Amino acid sequence: MLRIVRLVLAVAITATAALGAARLTAPAGGGISPQLAFLRAELESGAAEQAQELFPEGYFFLYALYGLTAVDEGRADDARWALTHLESDAGRAPFGGDMPLRYGVFYRGWVNWLRGGIVSLSRDPAEVRRFEQDSAEIAAAFDGSPTPYLVSYPGQAWPVDSTVAMASLRLHDKLLTPKYDVTTIVWLANVRASLDPATQLIPHTADADTGEPTSGAQGTSQSMINRFLPEIDADFATQQYTRFRTWFLDAPLGLGPAVREYPVGFDGPANVDSGPLVLGISLSATAVTIGAARVHGDASLATGLSQFGEVAGLPLSTPWTKRYALGLAPIGDAFLAWSKSARLWVATPPAEPPSRHISMWWRLPLLTLFLAVGTAPWLLRAALRRRRLTVSA
Repeated sequence: MLRIVRLVLAVAITATAALGAARLTAPAGGGISPQLAFLRAELESGAAEQAQELFPEGYFFLYALYGLTAVDEGRADDARWALTHLESDAGRAPFGGDMPLRYGVFYRGWVNWLRGGIVSLSRDPAEVRRFEQDSAEIAAAFDGSPTPYLVSYPGQAWPVDSTVAMASLRLHDKLLTPKYDVTTIVWLANVRASLDPATQLIPHTADADTGEPTSGAQGTSQSMINRFLPEIDADFATQQYTRFRTWFLDAPLGLGPAVREYPVGFDGPANVDSGPLVLGISLSATAVTIGAARVHGDASLATGLSQFGEVAGLPLSTPWTKRYALGLAPIGDAFLAWSKSARLWVATPPAEPPSRHISMWWRLPLLTLFLAVGTAPWLLRAALRRRRLTVSA
């Protein structure tokens, strides 16, 4: 019986290692539809309400990312269903207070971006009118602000939220009569004048009154900013993405690629957005960077991050659904689905994608580890058998 147990254990270890090696080298596929099916079931079972208990935008982000991924997949009805929940009392609940832009730029920017995506799929007259109205209100807030970074909550400004809102104005100008070129030009000029001095990247937080950085660039916001900047201005986006790659791309212990929460050479505490930091790596920033790499035409990085995620993310598939981390954190599944479905809504893909690549050898350390783990049980069995034969002789 002991021999049988040992044999079964050895086979299981080897099979697990072989599966890891296969996931690391095979295309990171499986499609987006199974992920959306899992997320829809979770949302209908109260996952958004549970996420809200974990961080302030949990409810909002689960529905928003589901809706945005649905737009990427051409599923207007699913996106509209998500928008209905964002515009409910529960969706607006965290965004109260006295702010120049009602509900704050976080709420208004993401909702306007999603509504614009729905308009791009289905020109419903009511949605078009609402998109025009909300875009005008957002543009007026930017035009009347002394800083490029509008507040998300009273007295608090995160530049990433203004980046999303500005992208929604660019989407308006693509889909409908262009109106906001000047607003965009002024915004870009003001952003360039208020970059993080250490990295020359858009900062993580800014003073709500002056727009001056109050904290340096961080991976969670940078990954998101670089997802939206190509929709606003291609040249500035390329400059920022190149710096982001230089300061935040990492492979601790030779395992990666992955994305840091703080720039190379800097350290700091974990936060509710980054999640736990392992050797400085933020899993949420790493997941979102898949989408940023895709819209920048950085295929090698997008593929590498996706394949690494297929190993580290512990995916579980059924004939109908796919989930990561055994489905214990649906918000992570939402970010991954949105990132893996990423495409440009406003801009056109570059005719010649950037000539930046990650080394093709990044998989070697992990493949070596899988080989060692997979063969270890059999080498141990062979060593024990040889010892028994020696003792018997």
